[in-house]
Amino acid sequence: MENLKNTIEAAWENRSLLQDEKVQAAIREVVHLLDQGELRVAEPSPSGWKVNDWVKKGVILYFPIQKMETIEMGPLEFHDKIPVKSGYAEKGVRVVPHAIARKGAFLEKGVIMMPSYVNIGAYVGSGTMVDTWATVGSCAQIGRNVHLSGGVGIGGVLEPVQAAPVIIEDNCFIGSRCIVVEGVHIGEEAVLGANVVITQSTKIIDVTGDEPIYLKGKVPPRSVVIPGSYTKKFPAGEFQVSCALIIGQRKESTDKKTSLNAALRDHSVAV
Repeated sequence: MENLKNTIEAAWENRSLLQDEKVQAAIREVVHLLDQGELRVAEPSPSGWKVNDWVKKGVILYFPIQKMETIEMGPLEFHDKIPVKSGYAEKGVRVVPHAIARKGAFLEKGVIMMPSYVNIGAYVGSGTMVDTWATVGSCAQIGRNVHLSGGVGIGGVLEPVQAAPVIIEDNCFIGSRCIVVEGVHIGEEAVLGANVVITQSTKIIDVTGDEPIYLKGKVPPRSVVIPGSYTKKFPAGEFQVSCALIIGQRKESTDKKTSLNAALRDHSVAV
């Protein structure tokens, strides 16, 4: 793996090396290992999540060495540089038409893809449902037993290389039409209500205590989050700006497999 890393780093610094067949083989090996789940763009470690920048570099370098080609799948036709995944039966993954995952994305056994999209470099854990018209962006890390509800947008990240991918930890519920982008980290068993939008600049406000607690970029584990707004002054006047409100903690009595609606009703939120 160290040799693979060194080859990718050298090609990143000197793009003329992309003409070398051995370098191209190394880049394709990175994509293959990602596709098999043997390599990850980001992975948990004892000190927290570790981002493997060199793996992202390998994904980025894959594009210039690939040629456009026509991909035919029955009556469907695509024209792209990256093949789509195949062999789902052997992988133990359920894929409903018209769901598409690109080669270089890993889907663990037990994943269910409704008509949806998973991009290169992404990792999706066992038992997770990617629901109708949900999208998992490049290099995003989705844990096990996660429900990405209809229309959810999980942002991708390839450049800048130093940017962290979106991380959704195990057993999270991400409500319909939520948007999570720019390397935001959603802690284990958190619940996001419908239409929550979180970027690195979004204020995440814990309103469960006597005073608000302000966070950015990370939702703590087991948090129940709904969309909110706060007043901000501009030269033209005062206006409402979107934020995310932590209104409580997921109860121990709430089964991990319970519906999003039930988890929100625990906190008297109309759904």
